[in-house]
Amino acid sequence: MTLRRETFLDRLRERGAYDTVEEAERAARVVLALLGAHLVGEVRAQLAARLPDDFALILLNPLQSAEPLSPERFVRATAAWIEGATEQTATWDVSAVLSTAADAAGDDLLEQILLQLPAGYELLFGRTQPV
Repeated sequence: MTLRRETFLDRLRERGAYDTVEEAERAARVVLALLGAHLVGEVRAQLAARLPDDFALILLNPLQSAEPLSPERFVRATAAWIEGATEQTATWDVSAVLSTAADAAGDDLLEQILLQLPAGYELLFGRTQPV
């Protein structure tokens, strides 16, 4: 089931404690564009189907990545794309967006997503242990 845009952004704004919807939206755009470069095939398509249309398109037309990024490098790349971000604020952004996406995905799809990512992403998706 696809999340409505307002619902997705409300959840993200609450989880990330963003002051404005614009801040939440900016974080979502950057993180999903980076995530999309790491996912392929049906897994990426299934996650996109559960996100609001404009965020689904970002996931399906990602920033290019020459290699899968470790969680630490993923956070650094996010910081580089968000003006004024630090690694600490980028970690917050990544966790807020990915945990909101994980809720939309559900455990079965999240398990498939994590199989496509380097080790260590569980925490960024808000999971303390493998699903």
